[in-house]
Amino acid sequence: MMLNKRLIGTVPESRKYIAGNVALQWCALAANIAMMGAVTGLLASLKQGSIDTGKLLLTAAIALLAVAVRYGCNIGAARMSFLSSRAVKKTLRSAIYDKLLRLGASYSEQIKTSEIVQVTVEGVDQLETYFGAYLPQFFYAMLAPLTLFLVLCFVNIPSAIVLLVCVPMIPIAIAAVQTWAKKLLSKYWGQYTALGDTFLENLQGLTTLKIYQADAFKNDEMNREAEKFRKITMKVLTMQLNSITIMDLIAYGGAALGVIMAATQFCGGHIDLGGCLLIILLAADFFIPMRQLGSFFHIAMNGMAASDKIFHLLDLPEPPGGHMECPCGAIQCRSLHFSYEPDREILHGIDLEVPAGAFISLVGESGCGKSTISSILMGRNKGYSGSVTIGGTELRDICEQSLMEHITYVSHQSYLFRGTVRENLLMGRPDAEDEILWTVLGQVKLDAFLKAEQGLDTPLTECGENLSGGQRQRLALARALLHDSPIYIFDEATSNIDVESENDIMEEIHRLASRKTVLLISHRLANVVSSDEIYVLANGAVAEHGTHSKLLQAGGVYAALWSSQQALEHYGEEVLQCKNEAVLPSWQDSLVLCAP
Repeated sequence: MMLNKRLIGTVPESRKYIAGNVALQWCALAANIAMMGAVTGLLASLKQGSIDTGKLLLTAAIALLAVAVRYGCNIGAARMSFLSSRAVKKTLRSAIYDKLLRLGASYSEQIKTSEIVQVTVEGVDQLETYFGAYLPQFFYAMLAPLTLFLVLCFVNIPSAIVLLVCVPMIPIAIAAVQTWAKKLLSKYWGQYTALGDTFLENLQGLTTLKIYQADAFKNDEMNREAEKFRKITMKVLTMQLNSITIMDLIAYGGAALGVIMAATQFCGGHIDLGGCLLIILLAADFFIPMRQLGSFFHIAMNGMAASDKIFHLLDLPEPPGGHMECPCGAIQCRSLHFSYEPDREILHGIDLEVPAGAFISLVGESGCGKSTISSILMGRNKGYSGSVTIGGTELRDICEQSLMEHITYVSHQSYLFRGTVRENLLMGRPDAEDEILWTVLGQVKLDAFLKAEQGLDTPLTECGENLSGGQRQRLALARALLHDSPIYIFDEATSNIDVESENDIMEEIHRLASRKTVLLISHRLANVVSSDEIYVLANGAVAEHGTHSKLLQAGGVYAALWSSQQALEHYGEEVLQCKNEAVLPSWQDSLVLCAP
């Protein structure tokens, strides 16, 4: 009957609140029984004409006390429900967050971000109701009919038996629907996740859709997903309506049978008027708890479906974590192989060495595996073969926290959080004073801009969208400088920014390389000329390595890339010169004139 031992065991704190809820509901039931007993006794006395003032006052006092007890118990039960729900939200969301931290950045390889958001928000909300309403009602629905049966046995056993026998028909009906409902709700959650994933993707790519005027196509796709979700939702609602109708028929029918039996027993002289009235008044109480449980059934089914998604996330295999501290020293890769898919290898036996205090660069055409190597070094891609060591210690054996303390990673997509400039900078060094913050901002030449704004309290929107690309990268570099780790990895940190910002950032990277170990990944070869060693990647393997001059002399892959980039840059300069001299009236003509 919708009891998940693992789920309940996951939130042990909720047990005491559930027990308290059930106890308070039972006390309210006992108060109601006492009140009904007093009222029916008074009515029976009234029928016999033997009522007196004392009995009337006693009945009124019992009734008022019962109402007060029921009110207090209802308030207390609601409080218990709230505390149970709060415990569930806190425990489950903390468990999900901790799991994501253990999975690291590679979580997206196993589960969609939209699915995580949905189960963390709405899925946990469904379980909040499951713990706060369904579970207390489940146990109370078992206890209440038994309590009423024991009380009414002293009044009339046949009527009590008829009422008790009819009660299990409701859970039988629930069990009959459960298998079908579970499959249906599993499809519902699957479609709900698909709809959310489609919506999130379209929202993130909205600008691109507008540029290429492809929003109409994606709109049709979204409508198709929405229509699928509408259909499955209607099936769920139909199932809920039908099951509620069945449970209502059983509840009202069972109560009617109990009333008929009581009336029959009264006509037969087996019970008095007071007993008959008591059975009639309490007959509904046999079925109301179970009927309420039935109304929570669909919420419980949603909760069960959501819990399956949550446990799927919590059960995802975690990459093996190390336990050793990250030493300072050289980075070495030997016979490094890696693949995202079993049948498609990305890295083919990479041999790479980054001596301590050296300035090493990785270059190559897009898709050659440069960023994959940086992801491996940062511990995001763990399924590699071969050897990767830092200071002689295998990367697999280094704990993640220590690795993050020793390596700072800056990419062209370094994330800036909503808040202020100060809040984002303090992530690099929480104890940094304002003077230190302004110092690093001056190093990246961002101080003048921020002083013209609101200083360190300048607000940032999500992803720092209110800053230019160059300003975002300068701020990300400032945060990285505050981290002050022995090793820095720059993965295309100057991509998609203006020339001035690129030059300023590269100037600071070169200064940093004089005192730190720096691994620079760049598509622009002019940025790596001064590197101690340049590794050239091609098709997932090291094609050649050496200094800039030696690689040019070798006339290999690097020399070809260099010549190509230099030709393009000089070509652009020639075109600009021709346009400035106004040799020809049109841009197209200037291309013809300046073409080699």
